[in-house]
Amino acid sequence: MTDSCDAIVIGAGIIGAAVGLELARSGRRVLNVDRLPAAGYGSTGSSCAIIRVHYSTVDGTALAYDSYFDWKRWAEYLGVQDERGLAEFRECGCLVMETEQNGRLARVLDTVSRLGIPFERWDAGRIRAALPIWDLQRFWPAKRMDEPGFGEPTGGALDGAVFFPTAGYVGDPQLASHNLQRAAEAAGGRFLFNRTVTAIPVEGGRVQGVVLDDGTRIAAPVVVNVAGPHSGAINALVGADRDMTITTRPVRQEVVHVAAPQGFDVARAGLVVSDGDIACYIRPETGNHFLVGSEDPECDPREVVDPDGFDRSLSDQAVTQALRFAQRVPSLAVPPRPRGVADLYDVSDDWIPIYDRSCVDGFYMAIGTSGNQFKNAPVAGRLMAALIDHVEAGGDHDRAPLRFRLRHVDHTVDTATFSRRRAVNAASTFSVLG
Repeated sequence: MTDSCDAIVIGAGIIGAAVGLELARSGRRVLNVDRLPAAGYGSTGSSCAIIRVHYSTVDGTALAYDSYFDWKRWAEYLGVQDERGLAEFRECGCLVMETEQNGRLARVLDTVSRLGIPFERWDAGRIRAALPIWDLQRFWPAKRMDEPGFGEPTGGALDGAVFFPTAGYVGDPQLASHNLQRAAEAAGGRFLFNRTVTAIPVEGGRVQGVVLDDGTRIAAPVVVNVAGPHSGAINALVGADRDMTITTRPVRQEVVHVAAPQGFDVARAGLVVSDGDIACYIRPETGNHFLVGSEDPECDPREVVDPDGFDRSLSDQAVTQALRFAQRVPSLAVPPRPRGVADLYDVSDDWIPIYDRSCVDGFYMAIGTSGNQFKNAPVAGRLMAALIDHVEAGGDHDRAPLRFRLRHVDHTVDTATFSRRRAVNAASTFSVLG
């Protein structure tokens, strides 16, 4: 059985669905293929779906701020309705604690000031007024719960933070992906689920489409790898990894779900918080709960796993994260076996994504995105569509990388920032913070 289209997108997570949408809007006949039963059912569905605007690079920050406006006007961006309703962006703001480890955010503030991103400096009094359950004692360096000195203050107190009002979270990341699917379908795109790509034929140096696990061949001159934790395996199918200096790997991560202390109203007073002193990020959750993730300090494991066979049960890592948060919130009750989720990030060597063509004509990549690119899905879709248009029209992207003008922000992105052949970016946080 053979089918054909103009472009095949491998993956229907939040980034894959956004790429499919923008390619369909550009007039292509697009097919998204996903191994799971619905859009956003993979690692996207386990995402904390935080929308924030602070990153380690200027271009990464600009992408995040550009996408903020799409999340803010989600219905307008989609242009269609969804029978399941629309995902909600809850704009509660994000508070980032100032520490010696992050240089008291001097570089971050320089970047956001250049881009016109609003922020507020908060002193300790303002932090306590907004978060009265917070204890601002210092605990750095972060430790695991079985290490000597765990939970003991290390002297002094945090005395400042930066509040970004243009931030928050999406409560249902899977629904957001479904919304993008419906918008892509309205633009002429198609989605095929429960199918795995087993081969990517190449003739004369150009991809010819894909072969699926049921033997179906789908012809297309353009194939886009947006396969999340399976991105490395997909690259290997076509030999796209031959000239890459930046690679990706599936890394197991845990997020723990804990109840707020009695008397604290998360829905009213909860913020997204990035706290480098305890190496945790915190997000409000329904039912008066918090989600707590790791900001990847040296003491926390970075376990590379088989994306088709890994342990989804919580380990001591989840308890460690909850107890580190309890250092900041002493009234927090941490059960011995907390609830939460274990899933995968698709992590690049410097935790900055790859948005690029490949050494195989017609084969493109939007990979290394898990953990910190959910928020950038709308602009990533536009960037990839523009990049594909540029290269397919004869542009030499490797010699002269595309200059990509953002839609909502006065900034032109140098897409070399996201090249597969870049040097490891020493300015990265080398963590989920990007």
